[in-house]
Amino acid sequence: MRTQVAIIGAGPSGLLLGQLLHTAGIDAVILERQSADYVLSRIRAGVLEQVTIDLMDEAGVGTRMHQQGLVHNGFDMLFKGQRHRINLDRLTGGRHVMVYGQTEVTKDLMEARQLAGLTTIYQADRVQVLDFDTDHPRVTYEKEGKTHELACDFIAGCDGFHGVCRASVPRSALQEYEKVYPFGWLGLLSDTPPVHEELIYANSPRGFALCSMRSMNRSRYYLQVPLTDKVENWSDEDFWQELRLRLDQEAGQQLVTGPSLEKSIAPLRSFVSEPLRFHRLFLAGDAGHIVPPTGAKGLNLAATDVKYLFDALREHYLEKSSAGLNHYSETALKRIWRAERFSWWFTQLMHRFPEAGEINQKLQEAELDYLVHSDSGMRTIAENYVGLPLNFGL
Repeated sequence: MRTQVAIIGAGPSGLLLGQLLHTAGIDAVILERQSADYVLSRIRAGVLEQVTIDLMDEAGVGTRMHQQGLVHNGFDMLFKGQRHRINLDRLTGGRHVMVYGQTEVTKDLMEARQLAGLTTIYQADRVQVLDFDTDHPRVTYEKEGKTHELACDFIAGCDGFHGVCRASVPRSALQEYEKVYPFGWLGLLSDTPPVHEELIYANSPRGFALCSMRSMNRSRYYLQVPLTDKVENWSDEDFWQELRLRLDQEAGQQLVTGPSLEKSIAPLRSFVSEPLRFHRLFLAGDAGHIVPPTGAKGLNLAATDVKYLFDALREHYLEKSSAGLNHYSETALKRIWRAERFSWWFTQLMHRFPEAGEINQKLQEAELDYLVHSDSGMRTIAENYVGLPLNFGL
């Protein structure tokens, strides 16, 4: 079998790249190690930046998103028992974010690909990316006991942090940067109305908390917990009680509790691998970088990688120019490091670090107090939260 672009990974970044390439008449085959049902079962982010919203529209899959997504023009920051609203609309000249779960994004992209009759191979075992340092890359995989080979012009590694693509690059060709945080996020999903119409980010003496949502009837909440905690040691009742203790009095009284649909603990890390291009192999999304979830940059950053890579591939095939491909890594990394900086800074600002002591709490509160009483400070938060323009600083 032969294709122009072999995409490894059928998460949202791989599916979005495949759909965008299809709109430009460029052939792509997607290989995925897991089943389609497994991919859809993963609980992930739910806040889309304007850039990601625009990309869904460009890919022709934005109809349901606009019908069911919740437009948010701001969010609350809670510290010292008081909430302060960051007015995204006013501070960024009318820009906003949209609450629409990653599962829904994936579902929309899957359905569009299926309707178009495009090839996605699920449960592809033992995937190997080969000869990407030559002009004739190929991918091999096993399916139902048989070995198959896919010849291609380019390979897009959209297969996540633990995927085969980055792991196939010689270690000497990579420079990796990593910061591991001394806590995780305990998340709970429930079919309950959200405690507030917009998100609440809470800096509490007991640790960070986030009140989020997937819809007006489904809520997603998070608590900062030690890395040593086990999810099985947290009952639903324990979670709800601890969340109330980290919220202001009004939110605590309005909180509607219910049985959890899912609970999990996710560690936090900042990670970047450079470069993102290895001749005919390109990394995008979590294959090349990880951000802490504070500020909801993960999915959105992956989407902008895909936009840069799609534009470069379209330029190569339709305009016979390699300029975009040659600059993909440099262009994407500029945006990646800006998002890494914001996610790191926002994490430092909102969480309690075990070894920092009481002075760190006072310094956090002083910085938060400055930020929410300064238009410049709030604008810094708002501009980064809604996402910097694609051409910012380029």
